[in-house]
Amino acid sequence: MVEDQDIFLRYGAEYRENHKLTLVQLKAMSAIEKCRTSQLGGHVDVCDNCGNTEISYNSCRNRHCPKCQSLAKERWIDNQKSNLLNIGYFHVVFTIPDTINLMAYQNQKEIYTLLFKTVAKTLSELASDKKYLGATLGFTSVLHTWSQNLMHHPHIHCIVPGGGLSSTVKWINSKNKFFIPVKVLSRKFRGKFLYYLKQLYHQNKLEFHGSQAYLANENEFEALLSSTYSKEWVVYCKPPFKNSASVVEYLGRYTHRVAISNKRIINIENGTVTFKWRDYKDESKCKIMTIAADEFIRRFLIHILPSRFMKIRHYGLLGNRNKTTKLKLCKQLTNTPIIIKEKLSTLMLIQKLTGRDCSKCPICGSPKRSSPMELCKSPPRITKTA
Repeated sequence: MVEDQDIFLRYGAEYRENHKLTLVQLKAMSAIEKCRTSQLGGHVDVCDNCGNTEISYNSCRNRHCPKCQSLAKERWIDNQKSNLLNIGYFHVVFTIPDTINLMAYQNQKEIYTLLFKTVAKTLSELASDKKYLGATLGFTSVLHTWSQNLMHHPHIHCIVPGGGLSSTVKWINSKNKFFIPVKVLSRKFRGKFLYYLKQLYHQNKLEFHGSQAYLANENEFEALLSSTYSKEWVVYCKPPFKNSASVVEYLGRYTHRVAISNKRIINIENGTVTFKWRDYKDESKCKIMTIAADEFIRRFLIHILPSRFMKIRHYGLLGNRNKTTKLKLCKQLTNTPIIIKEKLSTLMLIQKLTGRDCSKCPICGSPKRSSPMELCKSPPRITKTA
């Protein structure tokens, strides 16, 4: 299988020589190149009973590495199960127009934070309005910055419960269809985002470079905002989930996804990369795209988030201040069983997911003896005996 790691190992050095990268982009590239290789060290597991020997190299654990997200995703999902209520959930997506995309990329931390803030305020304020629900929500938001062809496309996925807690401490269920009309969501979101964006501008918290330099002129910036305000912004709601188990499965698909998974990459040859993508503008047809390797790397690096930037956030009833009090009350009001979380070790989680006990020899089932390998050493020559 061809992987992102193979592309970086083959073309990464040349790309770094020809392009100026941020420190966080350099770190991500380095981590992906070294992931599960002898450069990060590892462990040698030996079975004293049958002599079977296995090498396990350490993972880089970088959140942008396709190899390192599966276990992180499963651990996160396992932790979130206790926060789900016995009700229906909706999937709502908020997208900013492409006229703001380049500005967003040049000001990632500020505008991605603004995107979270605007989405949260839009949902919370409309949900508290008795015209729509008249209650407090508890929802999770996840930032994605890519489209299927790896272009810059910032948007936020929200998992929203079909109901909330009223001011009189009663649970209010929403209608079968999403309780806030999409057009109302869109226009409220648009107005709030542009209002806060204008605030950032006048606080001198935005930077403009290259083709965006003209926006340093206030008249040009105001003109951009006016043209953007005149457009309808894209907000859509997918059909509700059938049950909480479906929510967990869906959350896993979105929370720890990276710009492109290894399974979508088909081939690398003659300085090009070929990968699969889904064209949502053409009836979601699955297509094949071939681009130059340096263009592939450029697109991949667009989606490296600022250091320590939180891409998953919880609001309302799921906020840290409310989890132990209001969320517990909501479980009682919705007849949701109380789940006592069991903290699983990595070995226990792998066994739960795969059914395999990694502490035992796969040949004879006896306990394995594990010893660490030194860093940056070539793997020892191993002779396996059954």
